[in-house]
Parts: sequence; C-alpha cells; structure tokens
Amino acid sequence: MIIAVILGGIFVAADRIAVNMAESEAADKIKSSQGLTSTPEISIKGFPFLTQVVGKELDEVDVSLAGITATAGDRSVNVTEVKAELRKVRIDSSFSSAVADQADGSARISYADLTKAAPQGATVSYAGADRAAKGQVKVTGPLTDLLEGAGIDVPGALKGMLDGRTITTYSTVVLNGGSTVQLRAEAMPKLPVPGFDEKLRKAVDYDLKIAGMPSSIKLDKVDATESGLGFSGKGTDVSLAG
Repeated sequence: MIIAVILGGIFVAADRIAVNMAESEAADKIKSSQGLTSTPEISIKGFPFLTQVVGKELDEVDVSLAGITATAGDRSVNVTEVKAELRKVRIDSSFSSAVADQADGSARISYADLTKAAPQGATVSYAGADRAAKGQVKVTGPLTDLLEGAGIDVPGALKGMLDGRTITTYSTVVLNGGSTVQLRAEAMPKLPVPGFDEKLRKAVDYDLKIAGMPSSIKLDKVDATESGLGFSGKGTDVSLAG
C-alpha cells in the first residue's frame, strides 16, 4: 500500500512537470506566431496530462493573451484583456501543432483605452444601465476640439459661437467582420451653420480594428459594462498558434 502511494505521488509529480513544460512551450510558440510583446498565460486542463498526450487530444486549454492591440486610423491602444478557451485540442507528439475543435473567445477594452483611440477631443464613458442594455456608450467633448481634431476648418465667426460648448451623444457599438468595432452616434446636436451637422458626426464616429485574435474566432457579441466593452465569439478548428 505504501509503495502504491509513493508511485502514485511520483506519477502525479511527473505529470505536473510535464504539463508545466508543455504550457511553457505552447506559450512561446503563440508569442512567436502572433508577434506579441509579452508571453501569454497557458493553462492545460484535465488530469492526467500524460494520458491526454498519449491520446493526442487535450480536454481544454485556456489562453490569456497580452500585447493585443486595437487601432483606429493612426491611433493604437492595448486591448485590456483577451482570452480563449479551447476544447478538444488535437496535438502532435512534438506540440508543433495544436488545433481545437471548438473555442470561446473574449476581449475587453476599458473606457480609458476607448478614449485613447477616439477622435481628438472625445471622451468615451459608461452610458448608464438603460443605454448600456442597448449597446450604447456615452461620448462627450468640446465642439471646436472635435471638429478641429477631425481636420475640419471652423470659420472664426462659427468658432466664437461654439466656444465653450460641449456636446454629449450616445454611440451604438456594433461588431463588423468579427474583429472590427464600430461606434456610431445615435443623434447629433443641430449646429447653426448648414453642413456642419454631418461633419460633426464624422468627427465622432469611428472604427476600432482588434488585431491578434486567433483568426478562426469571430467576435459576434458586444456588451457595454461599467468597466468597458466586453466582446465574445466562438470558433471551430482553431489553431493554438493563431
């Protein structure tokens, strides 16, 4: 009985050593293939690991990615958090390839980072529970800063009329193509000069392109929360190396 306990302990220890080595190897491969600036966190689920390796299929692999970016024009910001939960991951003996039958992906962008990517002069924030339920965020900013930040020439007479005036609008957030986040203003204030209403809309509306998600995971749902925007999606035949 004592020998069985000892052997069992040795097996468990060897199993944990093996899974730690595999997690480290997988993390390095993902970092290299995705061109990340930091090493992702990998967690291989299920026990025993060695038995899964013999069967060439892992029950579940969880990946937390850092160094993922979102870009809007020439502006680039970090995506606060990116995760992927991969199930039934098929591997080869050298771990040079790993493909998941199914995967759930998620990403989160804080309002601070949404503001960094927003047009000059705009601040993006939580819009309250009612509007958040509609997928909307709050966008505020000084009128002249927004217009001039978008490269729109504001005549001196109009600038005097708009000086000190701040607008507040609510933008609906939608996903397009699985990785592009679009913010579109619901309504804009009427300006005293014809043609400037549409120019103001162009100054407020913007797109964010999330780069670095595994290509076969398509984000298709967005939630506006108090801490930022949360995105989620699913994928099939997802490569662990992206």
